[in-house]
Amino acid sequence: MVILAREARGLTQSDLAEKLKSYKSNISRIEHGDVIADGELLVALSEATNFPPQFFMQKGEMLPVNLSYRKRKQVPAKILNPIEAQMNITRLHVQLITRSLEKPVPTLPVSEVSENNTPQKIAQMVRRKWNLQEPVICNITKVLEQNGVIICSFNFGTERVDSRSMLTDDQYPVIFINSSLPGDRQRFSLAFELAHLIMHTYKIVPHDRDVNHEANLFAAEFLMPAKEILKDFKNENITLPLLADLKRKWKQSMISLLYRADDLELLTANQKRYLIQQFNDQKIRRREPPELDVQSEKPQLMRQLITNMMNKHKLNINQICTLLAIEAPDYLEYYG
Repeated sequence: MVILAREARGLTQSDLAEKLKSYKSNISRIEHGDVIADGELLVALSEATNFPPQFFMQKGEMLPVNLSYRKRKQVPAKILNPIEAQMNITRLHVQLITRSLEKPVPTLPVSEVSENNTPQKIAQMVRRKWNLQEPVICNITKVLEQNGVIICSFNFGTERVDSRSMLTDDQYPVIFINSSLPGDRQRFSLAFELAHLIMHTYKIVPHDRDVNHEANLFAAEFLMPAKEILKDFKNENITLPLLADLKRKWKQSMISLLYRADDLELLTANQKRYLIQQFNDQKIRRREPPELDVQSEKPQLMRQLITNMMNKHKLNINQICTLLAIEAPDYLEYYG
């Protein structure tokens, strides 16, 4: 828990040692459990990290980085570690709340990828099971929460990391999403993480499989079904204005729509290269025109569960913060 607190605040062992007027070697001994933390040390750790003393008395382990991240290929540890720590802290919150409310673990339509059971077919199956009849999913956050997936949204402090999915110790599925990203990017990230939960998380996957590619294929079909989006591309020259119009309809980025057209073999290599060059020339590859922004969707399920918990035990904000072992500013950041 000392590691979690330190990394959640973006501190190195040397940084924490300086705050405690101690040495890095002493911090290492604390984190390895070689030092018994007395009351004075707990207070000092609390003041240095802005976590209440009871935070350090919790049981829990950090989950290792796994393949369910959606992020750039290269992200420095100093960027990733604070995000990872905050995810593990909120995972503990999800576990505490769902156990207290005796929430049953949702049954997701888990399916294994094979030569005949492609990610695209699995996406179509999930849409059928969840009765998603309209081509455009207007609010994917609501769809996931209605099917029991908890979504936790907070600012990752970087645009290099989009999302991650993981399970609590009880196998409860949780998706973490970067609240600072545009709505269209968040939507694709949610579908990407859903793919990992359905196809990769509950089963052992051979190491030679490109699971992120499979997740991208699932997400594209889930959000932009080939059968329907082909109608929008049919007999049309694929241009930036067309992609902008389709972004308004499908709530997906222009570049995602371009890649979708390419996946459906509607572009030659030269056409794709030319369009990407246009994105670069107009400087909209990373940040598309603001007037086309897709509104971010707001997760509600975790907040509802916390409200149910507060009502059940007649707790106020200060008391729920004490129960979650966080200070009020962190509570507002994660669940406000």
